[in-house]
Amino acid sequence: MMRILITGASGFLGFRTIEYLVERSDFYIIAAARTRRDERTIISDRVQYFFGDLMDANYVQSLFKTPIFAVVNCASLSSPWGKKRAFRTANIVTQENLVEVSLKSKVNRFIYISSPSIYVNHKNRLNITEETALFPPVNAYSWSKQRAEKIVRYSGLPHIILRPRALVGRGDTIIFPRLIRAHLGGKLKIMGNGTNICDITGVMNMAHAIYCSLKAEDKSALNQDYNITNDEPIKLWTTINKVLTELGYDEVKGRISKRAAYTIAFVLESISRLTTSKEPVLLRYSVSTLSCSMTFDITKAKKRLNYAPLLSTDESIEEFINWYKSLKS
Repeated sequence: MMRILITGASGFLGFRTIEYLVERSDFYIIAAARTRRDERTIISDRVQYFFGDLMDANYVQSLFKTPIFAVVNCASLSSPWGKKRAFRTANIVTQENLVEVSLKSKVNRFIYISSPSIYVNHKNRLNITEETALFPPVNAYSWSKQRAEKIVRYSGLPHIILRPRALVGRGDTIIFPRLIRAHLGGKLKIMGNGTNICDITGVMNMAHAIYCSLKAEDKSALNQDYNITNDEPIKLWTTINKVLTELGYDEVKGRISKRAAYTIAFVLESISRLTTSKEPVLLRYSVSTLSCSMTFDITKAKKRLNYAPLLSTDESIEEFINWYKSLKS
């Protein structure tokens, strides 16, 4: 039985990936997490949890006491705001620690979960491929993900880099919950003309992409970057309003121009940097996400990883809605 190491095991993606692999594979899983979260713990004789900090080299070394076939690094500090040193420690130092021990342990492959934020340039970008030009990072998070990609890319390890766009589904505490809180606080407005389209990724589809990466036998699949989505672009604000109304909330009706939103965000960011450094209520990155179109070409993942979405976008969103309703009942 092949052993795989999954980091970030108590996170949204890590938890759902372990759940998926236990159901659909025979891997033995070493689950690494900072802390135990009962609601995100999988009870199985094929899952063993080890709690610790990936910044601790000794802890990382302890995860490789038995031979590891593959590492799936889902662990990450993910936030549109924060200081560079925090992201360097959480996303770069941890990657260096994992890569170093993976090299010594001669793992078969290292799967790194990166981010499509590395493509963001505050403009509309359609049909983005893995070869699409990158721009200077828009925030410290994006910078750290680019650096972490380079660490594994130039390490000599057989690797696969996955860039999932906007994970949604059961267990999502980031994307839709963040929008819901903003709306309930009277702070959410349609930015721009409200017709922008974007890709999202059901978390189960992403877990499946990881499974495909683990099972890929053709060497041409290795040492590659892959965009991952549901392959079904949505009208963003139509979808946001659908989620809100199905949860019993009013639709977003207020509007603000993209230019005005950027200006306000820039001022708030500048004030924060000069004072408390706390995350402002509006960020330029958020304005870009909510006003610009951003879609991806996933042909490469389809051909080389044999990836195909298991859930449609409607099913992925419905999964979130049903889960979120259950929390309120």
